Amino acid sequence: MSTISMQNAAALPAQSAGQLLKQYTPESAFFFSSPTRTLLAQGALDTILEPNDGDRLPERVARVLAAQSRAGQGLPMVVGAVPFNRTSPAHLIVPRTVQGAGPLNPVVDAIRREAPVSIQTLRRIPEPRDYVRAVETAVGLMRTEALSKVVLSRMLEMTLREPVDLRAVLQRLSQQNRHGYTFAANLPDPAAGASGLDRGSASWRSRALIGASPELLLSRSGLRVIANPLAGSAVRSPDPDEDRRRAVALLASEKDRHEHAIVVDAVAAALRPFCRHLSVPDEPSVTQTANLWHLSTRITGELRDLSISSMKLATALHPTPAVCGYPTEHARAAIEAIEPFDRGFFTGLVGWCDATGDGEWAVAIRCADIAGRSLRMYAGAGIVIGSDGERELAETSAKLGTMLTALGLEQAPEAIA
Repeated sequence: MSTISMQNAAALPAQSAGQLLKQYTPESAFFFSSPTRTLLAQGALDTILEPNDGDRLPERVARVLAAQSRAGQGLPMVVGAVPFNRTSPAHLIVPRTVQGAGPLNPVVDAIRREAPVSIQTLRRIPEPRDYVRAVETAVGLMRTEALSKVVLSRMLEMTLREPVDLRAVLQRLSQQNRHGYTFAANLPDPAAGASGLDRGSASWRSRALIGASPELLLSRSGLRVIANPLAGSAVRSPDPDEDRRRAVALLASEKDRHEHAIVVDAVAAALRPFCRHLSVPDEPSVTQTANLWHLSTRITGELRDLSISSMKLATALHPTPAVCGYPTEHARAAIEAIEPFDRGFFTGLVGWCDATGDGEWAVAIRCADIAGRSLRMYAGAGIVIGSDGERELAETSAKLGTMLTALGLEQAPEAIA
């Protein structure tokens, strides 16, 4: 398998994607697997630490990629993550090498099971009862203020008795998330101020944002652009008949369809100025992960011109109401007032953009910030008029189950979340 440009990545045989997954190590700069391709990046020619504030970030990315192209670096790209907060710096790199392949084969090798990992310390922020009260507070704000939706999150902060095996976690996530976006993005040393994680005995070379997102924010291939917002969810059931009933009920739910429509309308409105044509389905469909059903709408468009990069589009869309709320500034204010922690890269972006402007950006959800034995994992739920605190708590617990299962803990996920 050779080091290749992105122009040739999709043409490689799909089975080589499994080899890229096996070659990932904690020192790897970036791993990303989508329904269309798999990437493994190593090393760094340049690093971009720029806040996503207006056009500053996409303009900086364009300048860096243009300079790398002039320096004879083939078809360079940036890879990495953008945080939720617009004032915090993104962590994007121009990798020294990028290997590419088709999508991961649905049948991946069985993962050798190690001894279960045990938790040394665990904090739930906020505590479950306080999260229920936070949902009630948000619903109250909507009755008195110009706020249609707000996304409220929970965090689990834990220290394990031994360092996390990042490669094993990534492999387990790839098995759980065969049709979504599995990722591992190297992150900077928290001592630089990017995180409040306890340094402990962690090896900061192996700090990563790792996860399995079901949600595509934006992809661009030439003039073609795709966005696939998800909003409105239902916890799945192990009973097949009940599981189907929940999917049908979700599709018919007035509350969930209202929440979903807010997101779709905002995404379409953000894309429309960049597109010559934009197609927005009239009705959502349902899509599934191992733990949840989601309402889904696939939006497609044709860009006005090739100067509009995937980085430009992604930062114009971010944050959508799927992870923040609506109107955006009102929702941000509510999040800052109610959530008792900084989200960091959770509900940000993770993906890539090459020098032609093509790229894919997933929403950074179902993820954890892991460094050595320390980690933070997150989950959120969209709150609208009619939301019930206990139901939203159950939804966040199901979402936390993705990472809790991938960690290989000795405790059952439902006993932790």
